[in-house]
Amino acid sequence: MVGDSGEMVAVRGLYKRYKDLPVLLNLSFEIPKGGIFGYIGPNGAGKTTTIKIMIGLIHDYQGEVIIEGRSTRKWDAQLCSKIGYLPQNTSMQEWRTVDQALSTFGRLSGMSHTDTDLRIKELLDQLGIIDFRHRKVGKLSGGTLQKVGMAQAMLHRPRLLVLDEPVAGLDPESRVLFKNLFRQLAREGTTVFFSSHILSDIEDIADTIGILGQGRMRYIGSMEALRDQVVRGQVIRLDMVQGLNDTTTLERLPGVSRVNKISDDQYQLVLQPQTDLDEVVDKCIRAMQAEGRRIRGIHQVRPSLEDLYMNYTDTGGMV
Repeated sequence: MVGDSGEMVAVRGLYKRYKDLPVLLNLSFEIPKGGIFGYIGPNGAGKTTTIKIMIGLIHDYQGEVIIEGRSTRKWDAQLCSKIGYLPQNTSMQEWRTVDQALSTFGRLSGMSHTDTDLRIKELLDQLGIIDFRHRKVGKLSGGTLQKVGMAQAMLHRPRLLVLDEPVAGLDPESRVLFKNLFRQLAREGTTVFFSSHILSDIEDIADTIGILGQGRMRYIGSMEALRDQVVRGQVIRLDMVQGLNDTTTLERLPGVSRVNKISDDQYQLVLQPQTDLDEVVDKCIRAMQAEGRRIRGIHQVRPSLEDLYMNYTDTGGMV
């Protein structure tokens, strides 16, 4: 059984077409229990289709999705109770209050009236919107509505949260709130699967990153492993007090593959594989001092997820 090996989700060989358009092509990945999986890819890559298959909204596909040892092809109330879902666009009946809307979701999830009432108060307080409990949904801002949608997804204490663009449209403070919430949920044993175009948010929080492109998983693994795989050589950034007339001295340093000029006084030194970074830094400083030049700063460059994502998009890298 998949659930016995510590996996919450196992996606195996998914194929999905819309008429003649292939959307998912042999998509496979696994998510451990209590993990945070960040799912990224360009528009039309198949992220939302993947999510809809995972939560049972799409039935016509090839392959298999297993959640805690149970196939989603055999959907029932017990399997449904394991999953909390936040769609990309939160939508609720606008004439109802937040309390009324969430109470209905609680009843649909099989919760008692007392448990639902206490849970609504707990979640709205946690999300900072307790004062909106009796306000009509149609009067809420987009960000507040998104938080109500998040409360709905967590209401029945699911073991798996599937979130489609959960931080889209949120202000910076609310995005930090959501990210901290995801970390807390993971520490408590909840598995979090979320897609996003805000790549830095995935970089900040995801244990595992999946890059989807043209229906295929281009990369799946940790952020550090992605850096190691994409960045073949290490990179040093050199900030000078005054710009260099040429970069010949830097290019001749042992271990330097090439030098990129970022601006008049900023340079990137791309190192050859297996080069000792500290040794190159030392020689660079000595070389600049020998020429009477002043260095403002020198440090190793750690590429962002955006840099790595673009690298995969440009090179078509796959695992």
